[in-house]
Amino acid sequence: MNKEEQAMMGLWDIFKKKMWLDSFKMKSSLKGYNPSEIHCIAYIGEDKNSNVTKLAESFDMTRGAISKLTKKLVKKGLIENYQKSDNKKEVYFKLTKRGKTIYNIHEEIHREFKDRDQPFFEQITEEQLDVILDFAKKYNMHLDAEIKKWI
Repeated sequence: MNKEEQAMMGLWDIFKKKMWLDSFKMKSSLKGYNPSEIHCIAYIGEDKNSNVTKLAESFDMTRGAISKLTKKLVKKGLIENYQKSDNKKEVYFKLTKRGKTIYNIHEEIHREFKDRDQPFFEQITEEQLDVILDFAKKYNMHLDAEIKKWI
């Protein structure tokens, strides 16, 4: 296996292990909610102007799929929709009290993950982080260009 393959395998292993480890806490703390519901709640909690279009673009999903997801969240009492007085055409979303509770649990879990991993990152030098960031930026640009070929 060459170094490029080793690098990609190493990144994939990191991703799988982090997802596996994180999923235990997420599943126990946010039981009854699936990942797309949690991510939708998190997005709405962060963006005060959340609407179907923004959510669809952010999650790379169709507007129809987002409409279905948001209807489910409304039915569960986690979000509510509203219209702005100056734009009666567009429907926006905001968190309900229950939705804010789920949002806060999600944020706390992410803080715990950051705290868990902080001792590792304290061992990494600025130069090492710069190399990783440069790699991630360049590889993302390459993948974006490849994706454009398919769209």
